Amino acid sequence: MNAPVSPADTLRAALAGLLDGLPPKQAAQAVERLIVNYRGRTPTDAPVLRDRSDVVAYAAYRMPATFEAVSAALAAFADAVPGWTPGSHTDIGGGTGAATWAVSATWDGQRPVTVLDWAEPALALGREIAAANPALTTAAWHRSRIGSGLSLESTDLVTVSYVLGELTEGDRAAVVDAAAAAAQAVVVVEPGTPDGYARVIEARDRLIGAGFRVAAPCPHSAACPIVPGEDWCHFSARVSRSSLHRQVKGGSLAYEDEKFSYVAAARFPVRPARSRVVRRPQIRKGQVLLDLCGPEESLHRDTVTKRHGPLYRAARDTHWGAPWPPPHED
Repeated sequence: MNAPVSPADTLRAALAGLLDGLPPKQAAQAVERLIVNYRGRTPTDAPVLRDRSDVVAYAAYRMPATFEAVSAALAAFADAVPGWTPGSHTDIGGGTGAATWAVSATWDGQRPVTVLDWAEPALALGREIAAANPALTTAAWHRSRIGSGLSLESTDLVTVSYVLGELTEGDRAAVVDAAAAAAQAVVVVEPGTPDGYARVIEARDRLIGAGFRVAAPCPHSAACPIVPGEDWCHFSARVSRSSLHRQVKGGSLAYEDEKFSYVAAARFPVRPARSRVVRRPQIRKGQVLLDLCGPEESLHRDTVTKRHGPLYRAARDTHWGAPWPPPHED
């Protein structure tokens, strides 16, 4: 009996099929140009994704990483809201739809899905790719200006992934406010850089001000204990590299790590982690060092040793971004 194909594998296969017929050199050149110009430098009235070849190349290069980052954020959110499943989903600035794939991978079943983006070539490709995913065959793809004046219909879940960095400060605020007004839950994902983290914190503050409770990654809805300019909160997702990735980056590894920052918040009761592992665990002889964000607006380090028994074994198996202690050890 064949094992079921994962959404990530289905997405990779769909993207690989799109590259058939597009000369590898042309695809690599398009990606290199778009990497320089795309994030954070695009006014909202002048798309950088100019045509199908641009969109195909960029989707093949970026969609797997966006999918894995958003999936990791959604998994943490799902852990904090057990029993809840979104009945509808709106993806703001969704482009080719990576976040919609991540939502369908996190919660089974089909639901009304709306993707909003201002680049019609990206929306057209998103529709095409979605045909490979049964959960997305009825999704609606609409061209819309992402910024001030954005109007959303009521929905259970709004995702805003890798979008805020493309907007002015005023448009960022307008998008988050529109999401908060329309949704029961909002998940914002940005690159795991100091600037990306700053945009996530801005969104977090606006969501809390609108009455949302933070579900993940923070163990609380109080102020972030990180001192601005000294550090930033981010996590990492493992991404399988395609041949296009290896060609563009000149690397030989079969994977790379996508760094991302995020916040997930909801209007309904949530059960955030007691603490969150905010750095890669350091495994030493007979002990594990865990850097944690705790419930008292604090950052601290726990040292877990062999004398802690099952907790020590759990610490050796835990990972950056995981809740601590693990749910079964609570």
